[in-house]
Amino acid sequence: MFNSEKTEKPKTLTGQRLRSYAFALLTRRDYSQAELIAKLNQYAINPDEVAKLVEELAANNYQSDQRVAEQTLASQIRKGKGLQRIKQALKAKQLDEELITEELKEVDWLEQAYQLKVKKFGTEVSKDQKIKAKQIRFLQYRGFDMSVIMKAIARTSDEE
Repeated sequence: MFNSEKTEKPKTLTGQRLRSYAFALLTRRDYSQAELIAKLNQYAINPDEVAKLVEELAANNYQSDQRVAEQTLASQIRKGKGLQRIKQALKAKQLDEELITEELKEVDWLEQAYQLKVKKFGTEVSKDQKIKAKQIRFLQYRGFDMSVIMKAIARTSDEE
């Protein structure tokens, strides 16, 4: 009755239908070039046609790796993520290393870590080693570097 093999969807898109599908994807959300190529290649007959189409979309600013990087960075910061976790998220989108570095250097990581620490633990600088360790683990998990973490947990509210 059922075919035990995984049936692959037939690759049928070319020309105008491929272009329409690309626009349909980009109207829902921004994709990096690598993501868009992978998505389109699932249904496209000709990979070269996909590459040309994505280049054209990027040239006309319908697709922008810069925009994807900015949106991802803003989203990750809102979620309280640190440098390491954000780097992972940007690399997962297969963005250019230079673009990632450029986006990340504009952020004040100490301020981000401090605000997160205040939100979770308050402004008090704890003398208790267990509480300090808990704060360090929390910020490490979020992806902050140890030097930034130590400054953030030692910072008092009047240093702002």
